[in-house]
Amino acid sequence: MKIYTKSGDAGETSLFGGQRVSKGSLRIESYGTVDELNSAIGLARGHGLSELNEHIAVQCQNDLFILGADLATPPHRKSKIDRIGESHYKGLETFIDELDTKLEPLKFFILPAGSPAAASLHLARTICRRAERIVIRASTQEEISEEIVIYLNRLSDLLFTMARYENKEAGHAETKWKVR
Repeated sequence: MKIYTKSGDAGETSLFGGQRVSKGSLRIESYGTVDELNSAIGLARGHGLSELNEHIAVQCQNDLFILGADLATPPHRKSKIDRIGESHYKGLETFIDELDTKLEPLKFFILPAGSPAAASLHLARTICRRAERIVIRASTQEEISEEIVIYLNRLSDLLFTMARYENKEAGHAETKWKVR
């Protein structure tokens, strides 16, 4: 199988089910940004995450493939891949709660920095927030599951918590935001 099909040369792509849409549509931008987010999590993994965060990151990357497929499948189409649902974002809440028990309570805003792995997780968090905003915009034009928005909202919280945990494990102090 060749990697190039030439079917997108005119600026269109296919959703699951065969419907052709513009590559500039918000639905395509949504799952393209989710793909970017998945790659950013992969970059954080490449910096060597703690054992716990590595486990969580792999789960999130697998979920993001489901989420991308969900976005690429019109709601009325049956899908061979599960759709994002409550169990997915509840799983993220469990991870957040687990990591929170290992961290000092946050009493101030912190700058996104620290170890390369933590900084990469902070970058992934900002990409996640962008994906969430794009999905919300897309949902004003076409039907998109609200569970996707909830998942992305929880994931950004998880990525923030993972970054804090990674810094703790690496011995990097959090940098407090200072107002001039």
